[in-house]
Amino acid sequence: MSTRTLISPAALARPRGKAVYWTVFTATVLLFVLAFLFPVYWMVTGALKSPDEVAQTPPTLVPRHWHTSAYTDAWDLMQLPRHLANTAVQAAGAWACQLVLCTAAAYALSKLKPVFGRVVLGGILATLMVPAQALVVPKYLTVADLPLIHTSLLNDPLAIWLPAAANAFNLYLLKRFFDQIPRDVLEAAEIDGAGKLRILWSIVLPMSRPVLGVVSIFALVGVWQDFLWPLMVFSDTDKQPISVALVQLSQNIPLTVLIAAMVIASFPVVALFLVFQRHIIAGIGAGSVKG
Repeated sequence: MSTRTLISPAALARPRGKAVYWTVFTATVLLFVLAFLFPVYWMVTGALKSPDEVAQTPPTLVPRHWHTSAYTDAWDLMQLPRHLANTAVQAAGAWACQLVLCTAAAYALSKLKPVFGRVVLGGILATLMVPAQALVVPKYLTVADLPLIHTSLLNDPLAIWLPAAANAFNLYLLKRFFDQIPRDVLEAAEIDGAGKLRILWSIVLPMSRPVLGVVSIFALVGVWQDFLWPLMVFSDTDKQPISVALVQLSQNIPLTVLIAAMVIASFPVVALFLVFQRHIIAGIGAGSVKG
């Protein structure tokens, strides 16, 4: 069966058709590249301008005079190393808690088939219908006075780690991938004497590297860019993540310094995407085709 396309193979084989095709294709790619990269360029070069040049109208596309001092001032004045370290600790802990809890729950719901498993899964998926803003107050009251042990987790990384561990979307993503793992592979491991935990550790997890990479990216980026929840639980300025610190410390700071701080704060996430983009694309397509 032939595949229908916008341009027929016969037209594409002609010199004129080939020229038109590559012209349109190149223009489209350049348009998308410009749309995605121009905001990044504008932010990076904005920190290299003087405060007067940033505020002038119409704006300049290229800085008249290059001032790199904004980046060093942002690094020192806004205490970026401390807040970046706080963010890294909070993101790493939330990633570890989420990966352990969601992987264990997804494996149990997919392969162990517990009683009322579908009811439990339905209840978990129902939480996706609840707006995140509606959960802020109950979460805050919980971490302010933890049930049973009656202790406060305010100004503690656990206030970020524990709520992030229960992520219904990532749990469902993992379960759908585990459902695609052939049952014959697991039964062969059981015949060889492997227990449930050994099967999870030695067979399921190595086969699930693509989707685990996607879940990891979602977990890290979700914590890195979160603002409202860290603002509520971290009243101590020295313990705030970078997303909150940029707002709290922006008073009486030149605009160019603030822009430079935002560039530095966004660099780890951009670098993470560039390094693991192949794994992200592989994980998104993983499990989409059965067999």
